[in-house]
Amino acid sequence: MSKLVINAYDKQSRIDKNIYGHFSEHLGRCIYNGVYVGENSPIPNENGMRSDIVKALSDMKLPVLRWPGGCFADEYHWMDGIGPKENRKKMVNTNWGDVTEDNSFGTHEFFELCRQIGCEPYINGNVGSGSVQEMSEWVEYLNFDGVSPMTAMRAENGHPDPFGIRYFAIGNENWGCGGSMRPEYYADEFRRYATFCRNYGENKLYKIACGPNSADYNWTEVLMKQAGHHMNGLSLHHYTICHDWDHKGSATAFDESEWYLTMKKTLEMDDIITGHEHIMDRYDPRRRVALIVDEWGNWFDVEPGTNPGFLYQQNTIRDAVVAGINLNIFNKHSRRVKMANIAQLVNVLQAVILTDGERMILTPTYHVFKMYACHQNATLLGSFIEKRKIGVEDKVKSDDLSESASVDENGNINVTVCNISCTESRDIDAIVVGMKPASVEGEIVTGRMDDFNTFESGNNVKAEPFDGVKLTDDGVSFTLPPCSVVKLTLKA
Repeated sequence: MSKLVINAYDKQSRIDKNIYGHFSEHLGRCIYNGVYVGENSPIPNENGMRSDIVKALSDMKLPVLRWPGGCFADEYHWMDGIGPKENRKKMVNTNWGDVTEDNSFGTHEFFELCRQIGCEPYINGNVGSGSVQEMSEWVEYLNFDGVSPMTAMRAENGHPDPFGIRYFAIGNENWGCGGSMRPEYYADEFRRYATFCRNYGENKLYKIACGPNSADYNWTEVLMKQAGHHMNGLSLHHYTICHDWDHKGSATAFDESEWYLTMKKTLEMDDIITGHEHIMDRYDPRRRVALIVDEWGNWFDVEPGTNPGFLYQQNTIRDAVVAGINLNIFNKHSRRVKMANIAQLVNVLQAVILTDGERMILTPTYHVFKMYACHQNATLLGSFIEKRKIGVEDKVKSDDLSESASVDENGNINVTVCNISCTESRDIDAIVVGMKPASVEGEIVTGRMDDFNTFESGNNVKAEPFDGVKLTDDGVSFTLPPCSVVKLTLKA
């Protein structure tokens, strides 16, 4: 039996709701034939936004949505995506499949999508192929409430009032697809662009700098040293790649060795964040600059027969456990991590929703996000769980458990626990210090390690009540089945 200790006296940082954010790029079928079907589509929609997807994302309590990329952001010119749609300039999406982008989904459409979902917009500006003037004018178009050419243009396009964007990133992956820059060069470029991204009225921009790729600690060192005082956030991108970039492995056909290798690489997120935090703490001991993990998740080979540039992959119980582990890690680093955005929203990489024409399914990852929404804006509690190493070979050993806990405004404690073992159940004896639960409710996502939802059978994997929890003198006890993610609500 493993001990889980939750200390209700040890109230730590606030878990920012934006840790549960998402990412939508002009890539494959994320935007077009994903969230956006157009006003004339037979699929039910409101102003072109697919209604069933909007409802599902609203039900999931999606807090913040990043757009338009990704690599697409640094070849996106925002003026091509405003005005009458028949007059909008077409372009080639060179990063993702060389398809023609008609720009029918642009700034106004993105804010309409966010309005319908009820989430906050997060825009990524173009440094790689854009200009300072272009970015400055976009911010003016979005936020200025006065007389200017940009506000006149915004009014002509049907939105006289400012949009009021807060979260604005200055470049994306500028170490790679965003310009192949050195950190010293990008630090100067960030400072230059950021200077001309103005605050208008009461609206203060939250300026996010392009941060490191995974464990590139030198990038963080240089950016914090040379530009830390000019930014509000520093992004981090880290994907779970089972093998390597040339052979990522199948999303659905894998064995126990690949399961544990995926989990081992997922758990590296904790060490990577810790490494960047140590650097940031030296330059920013008061933690004014947030770490923004705005691209993360599983990246597998595309589904057979699909466009390799569209990054469409299925989503199994393995993805659900990976999502739970990462969210537990982000919760525990919430002193510094203030936003995270899983890649990507619909039909791309570790998506929460997949579509096929009129049909839509919710993935195992969706159900984990909906279950974990209880942590949004709650207070992190100190917690510890006994772990052991498991796996099939020494080189793919992984921890067997992952957990985090928080207390909400009503004094209820929410605990989320992942059983990483794909074959063995885990008996858990949870000791709660500083609170004696009066009652407990549970919810679980579980199944065989390769279970997934299909368009023919969309409820193979879903969140279900977890009834096997017993109150004890010290807290609660329960048994976690293999391949499971559990949420417990301990009511005061």
